[in-house]
Amino acid sequence: MNKNDKLLEEISEYVKKSVSISRFEHSLRTAQMCKKICLLYGIDEEKGYLAGLAHDMCKKMDDKSLIELAKKDENPISEIELNKPALLHGRAAAVKIQSDFKITDPEIIQAIANHTFGSPGLCDLAKALYAADKIEPGREQVSKEYYQRLFSMTFDKMIYTVALESVQYLTKKGKEINSITMSFLEELKNKIK
Repeated sequence: MNKNDKLLEEISEYVKKSVSISRFEHSLRTAQMCKKICLLYGIDEEKGYLAGLAHDMCKKMDDKSLIELAKKDENPISEIELNKPALLHGRAAAVKIQSDFKITDPEIIQAIANHTFGSPGLCDLAKALYAADKIEPGREQVSKEYYQRLFSMTFDKMIYTVALESVQYLTKKGKEINSITMSFLEELKNKIK
């Protein structure tokens, strides 16, 4: 067993113990989808799998723990995040992956921290994880045709399409959209023009 396999096994065991069975299964599907996106678009698939596996490791933490952990990344906590601390689970997981699993790769950290809202200026790995989380096979909107359509697009067009669908879905449900997500969407829209 190589060092990377051992690390993946440790992360997998931690996630399995820390979240519900359905959330763990979602994490596995997200890891597989992220790896697939990475393979399709020439991004490091091992990093993609690891980021996907770890992205929701803090999902079941209580609000106080999430806030305390997220504060360690030294970024401001938005009003939306303060009103619903569960939205900090990605930022908390990015801190945890560094402290508990000694991951220092800035792309993996950025991907995990930003998978919920997206953000302008993301690396391709972070964009891949953002999309993978929203289109993994357990999501209701996906089908063979849906994947064929998405994966025939350029990378940024595919990410833009997924981000736009996410915003439309949340808007329809009456949810507030984070300004960071809107900036991310705008940046992607300008890239594909």
